[in-house]
Amino acid sequence: MTPLVLATLAIVGFASGFVDAIAGGGGLLTLPALALAGLDPVAAVATNKLASTFGSGSATLSFWRAGKIEAAMAPAALTAASGAALGALALPLVPRAALAEALPVVLIAVAFYFAFAPPLSEARRPARLSLGGFAATLAPAIGFYDGVFGPGAGSFYMVALVVLGGLGLTRAIAGARFANFGSNIGSLAVYAASGHILVPAGLAMGAGAFLGARVGAHAALRAGARLVRPLIVVMSCAMAAKLMSAPGGLMARAWSFSFGG
Repeated sequence: MTPLVLATLAIVGFASGFVDAIAGGGGLLTLPALALAGLDPVAAVATNKLASTFGSGSATLSFWRAGKIEAAMAPAALTAASGAALGALALPLVPRAALAEALPVVLIAVAFYFAFAPPLSEARRPARLSLGGFAATLAPAIGFYDGVFGPGAGSFYMVALVVLGGLGLTRAIAGARFANFGSNIGSLAVYAASGHILVPAGLAMGAGAFLGARVGAHAALRAGARLVRPLIVVMSCAMAAKLMSAPGGLMARAWSFSFGG
């Protein structure tokens, strides 16, 4: 890869890291960029995991230094890593087409929740699920999904921590980044063993993602719900639209049916 391509990937990584640190959905930027750089789909997904690990690790470090990550989230990060490793190993057996059909509905539901829910605050609310329960159930389940498919995993961690864990908004974002870092590490280990990662591209994009995630985490700490809420809505809708318009997706099939394409 030429220095210009690597520099472009680093810039895209910065933008992705910024968005991911706040709302998730950075793969909407990184995966097309890696494809345009000439990577085949498997190599693009594997290389993206390397870059994403830098971004989620950087955001986790920033939130940890700010005192926003609960110590009790550590088991959730570990179980998310285990779930993601299993998901990556089970990739050939999982009906990804069915996931692609169902996921836009879930992402739109996430967007509606953050758009119309009561104002999100930093106050802690009564938990319906303890952080230990989250580590035992939802963290490995979302991690498995992240290893198999991936889009929206960070948003799913965050919604679970807000709605069920009762965490305030910033602590939920921080906990979601920590869990996402775990699932990125777990799936990255499997992809690394497969030999599909293009290391120069992953490191260039990862360097940008590391810096972008630091900026994004600090922006989330400063702006809170004023920034986080609209960005989650936008990114969730963008991910849903991307999945529905992909070849074989709902919008693509509707277009084909209507116009005989």
